Amino acid sequence: MFWAEKIANDVVRKYDARIKKGESIIVRDEKTASGRVHVGSLRSASLHAIVADVLASEGVPVTFHFEINDFDPMDGIPSYLDEAEYTKYMGMQLYKIPSPEPGFDNFAELYGQEYVRVLEQLGFGAQVYRASELYLSGKMNDLIRTTLEKRNDIRRIYAEVSKSERPEDWHPLNVVCENCGKLSSTKVTDFDGETVAYTCSSDTISWAEGCGHSGRISPFDGNGKLPWKVEWAAKFVVLGVHFEGGGKDHYSKGGARQVAEAISREVFMFEPPYGVFNEFFLIGGKKMSSSKGNAATAVELAELLPTHILRLLLLKTPINRQIDFDPDGDAIPVLFDTYDRLAEKTWSGVEDDDSVLFQFVHTPAERSHIHKRFLPRFSQIAFFVQMPHMDVFEEVEKMKGSPLTDEDRTEVDLRVTYAKRWLETYADEKFIFVLQETLPPHAATLTNEQKQALAQFATRIELADEFTGESLHKLSHEIKEGLSGLSAGDFYAAIYAVFLGKESGPKIGWFLSTLDKDFVIKRLTLKA
Repeated sequence: MFWAEKIANDVVRKYDARIKKGESIIVRDEKTASGRVHVGSLRSASLHAIVADVLASEGVPVTFHFEINDFDPMDGIPSYLDEAEYTKYMGMQLYKIPSPEPGFDNFAELYGQEYVRVLEQLGFGAQVYRASELYLSGKMNDLIRTTLEKRNDIRRIYAEVSKSERPEDWHPLNVVCENCGKLSSTKVTDFDGETVAYTCSSDTISWAEGCGHSGRISPFDGNGKLPWKVEWAAKFVVLGVHFEGGGKDHYSKGGARQVAEAISREVFMFEPPYGVFNEFFLIGGKKMSSSKGNAATAVELAELLPTHILRLLLLKTPINRQIDFDPDGDAIPVLFDTYDRLAEKTWSGVEDDDSVLFQFVHTPAERSHIHKRFLPRFSQIAFFVQMPHMDVFEEVEKMKGSPLTDEDRTEVDLRVTYAKRWLETYADEKFIFVLQETLPPHAATLTNEQKQALAQFATRIELADEFTGESLHKLSHEIKEGLSGLSAGDFYAAIYAVFLGKESGPKIGWFLSTLDKDFVIKRLTLKA
């Protein structure tokens, strides 16, 4: 069973009575807009989006809420911003900090809208809102009041669940200083039922400078913010959430999820939603961070891959297994090959987990018109676009063995576009091929055995009746099998050396068949 179907089935079992009454299942996820959004955050978004998608496909009413958290304070300055300029904003809420670029209301909107565009491109169907809307509208007021009134219960939960002790005078709330506007540097010392006393001090937290002001203020209507584990539980309640997962790190024993669940049940009297954890999305073995600025961004990945291939990357691996994606290697050609395998299997009538995955890698809007078409290998298209003497459509038509349909041509156009992007940005040197106009200097290093093998190959090609990829492939193997004193690897390396100036390249027969026969013979005899 496709992994998302299993999770969706668990949700249906848990909320069976609600579903039978025709009431909607609420799915929620969020991302803090602290900087450029890294690709890792797409793992969580894809978990929630695909579960909502599966539920909807099964006729279950479902709403997917996605929060851009703009109410958190700035707690780190991304490396691509001027530290001197932004240090003064440390501890202030993201929605109150100026945007680094013109055209956006604030810091959070710049990066939040960037992420929303990716979600829309992926067809995730999210209803997007801002955390500031919850606080400023007063929707969090009752939960803030309950939090302050039951602060000792929350202290106990922290101690019992996460073994984290909070002092007796701790109040689980920060308020915005009326003097300097910072949130993180304030400490609440008293709650009288309507207002809180607070002090803004540099002693409160190490990375935010307080102004020394003390005062009394209402904690409601956006003046105060809950600490995030309490806030997580409060958001379960305020939105009536039924499914919400989280990163693997939050699901550790005594971790944030267990704390939030206990607070939800024992303080807010709300049964927490069903949830599962998602493993990390690594880029070349590294975990990314938005606020530290070491991110391969979601926007970059969305530009590098067409929507259905990016969805495949996000959905093909079960959510409890890690994704380690390295665009510098062969991961992108392999992704396209995987899509092609799923497509051919589905179009041949096979119904299994792969065919289910194939349907869901397309957006809901696309699924009703997925046309069968010829799918040329991405690696071959990447080669074609590097050969100026070749017409890509003619070569693909040869591969297909029949005229291209309109759908075929659209597919070729798409793969040409993304092959060029990959070659220009991430492709490893081994995928970069330039047909050498003259005999490369590397040819001078060939051994006598290599030169003799090339000459033998040239003679066989000249005498052959056919000059096709298959016939040349067969000839090369016949030469290779008859060699003595020369390894197969050295034979093929010699061919690549005289044509590409490299020791490796595309499949020999197919590659040579795209060139002029006389040119091939001359180059193999080291005359051109």
